Amino acid sequence: MHDLQAAQRHQIFIGAGAVLVGALLAAGAVAIPSAAGYAGVGPNFLPWVVAAVLMVCGLWLIDQARRGGWRDMEPASGGARGDWRALAWVAAGVAANAALITVLGFILSCTLCFMLAVRGLRGAEGKPQGGSRGLVLDFVTGFLIAAPAFWLFTKVLAINLPGLTSGGWL
Repeated sequence: MHDLQAAQRHQIFIGAGAVLVGALLAAGAVAIPSAAGYAGVGPNFLPWVVAAVLMVCGLWLIDQARRGGWRDMEPASGGARGDWRALAWVAAGVAANAALITVLGFILSCTLCFMLAVRGLRGAEGKPQGGSRGLVLDFVTGFLIAAPAFWLFTKVLAINLPGLTSGGWL
């Protein structure tokens, strides 16, 4: 019984954390100008929507926890302890992306981040890394995700992201 109460308490804390993050986002949205832009929607519209949805989800989580805990939960996957090697690979990917985005450009730095993170996540699942073939496949997959995102932001939405070339396609 004690474990059940502790689990419910932890679940309530998670819901409360979601409500708190939503409230912080709402507080940040107050600082964004609300002058209506295209189609009457201002730049603060989306932050308000995200904040509201996050707070509603947090309240729903709290309600579910108070009614007996989150039902039909599958047992947690993964090992009993954290996989520090996997974390190191993922952290290296994020750090490399941050350090190299202005040098390599958005596409290549995000591709590198993807490659390193996938290597770590595979290791965390106990799967083989894939060797050189897997490395090439991870590069291609990362590139096929990063390039369209870059082109969407730079060419369609006119948001400046660091590129490798001055032409703006890489």
